[in-house]
Amino acid sequence: MVGAKNSSDSSVTKRKSKLFKHLVIAFCVIVALAIAFFFVHRAIYTKVHSDSSIVALYEKWEQYDYQSVYDISAALLARKPFNNAALMLHGYAAFFLALAENDTSASQTFLDESINSIRVALQEAKEKTMPQLEYMLGKAYFYKNTFSSYYYYADLAVQYLQRALKGGYKADDIPEFLGLSYAALDMTMESISAFTEALLVRESDVLLLSIAEQYYKAGQTTAAEQYLFRISQDCKDEKILLRSHLLLGQIYIEQKKFVDAEKEFQTILEKNENSADAYYELGVIYENQGDMIKARSQWRKALRLQPNHPGALKKMADFK
Repeated sequence: MVGAKNSSDSSVTKRKSKLFKHLVIAFCVIVALAIAFFFVHRAIYTKVHSDSSIVALYEKWEQYDYQSVYDISAALLARKPFNNAALMLHGYAAFFLALAENDTSASQTFLDESINSIRVALQEAKEKTMPQLEYMLGKAYFYKNTFSSYYYYADLAVQYLQRALKGGYKADDIPEFLGLSYAALDMTMESISAFTEALLVRESDVLLLSIAEQYYKAGQTTAAEQYLFRISQDCKDEKILLRSHLLLGQIYIEQKKFVDAEKEFQTILEKNENSADAYYELGVIYENQGDMIKARSQWRKALRLQPNHPGALKKMADFK
């Protein structure tokens, strides 16, 4: 009986020993897995939330920190050149940095980078994203055209803005950008149509003047006068007012209203005595009145202020 009891106790002890070992092993495995999980999670978190991650990129975009977006996306593209999200936001950031830049050359560099990045992003863009990319590309080409010495990009601005519209993208500034681009392409009636649509969204003195200039180019001076009159009512922008006086004076010359025209140009000179255009137009008035001495005097004043003034140069050459 004693032997049986000892054998039973020994068996229980062995079972307890094995259970303890299994528990220790299980505990060690759990601890090891926990440690591994911690380091893997930490590595993933660090990567995701690092200064050059997609998460960080979108965080900076939502904060309108375009310089950081530009830098982070550049780092991401250095590792993966065709990362579509990085390409898209790199193009957008370069666009906004171009507009904030005071140096024209630097603006052009940013715009070139913006255009290149957006064009590449368009190749693999999802259908729902394409209209927005086309809208931004159209605007980039518009400013590229504006900042360039030669206007070679207005047609591309029109092309991509129209694509954005056809794709269902809506933005209040599209008609105005289209109007200005059509004007650069000498597509007068298309420009007037776009500007008129833009006025329905937001009326501004710049738009009123732009429409008046296009109506003048189309030979519709009565319509041009109506828009210039609206500017004269409450415009506070001195530059726009001066351009408005100049255009109205030119209209009066065509209508043979020389007294009214002279008043417009004298108004300009009262506010800006260095306006070569005003002196040139005064010369045109005196020419029409048959006083070539006074006419040539005004054209010489225009050339002193602007030696390459095309109108004054031609007049002086014609009446040597």
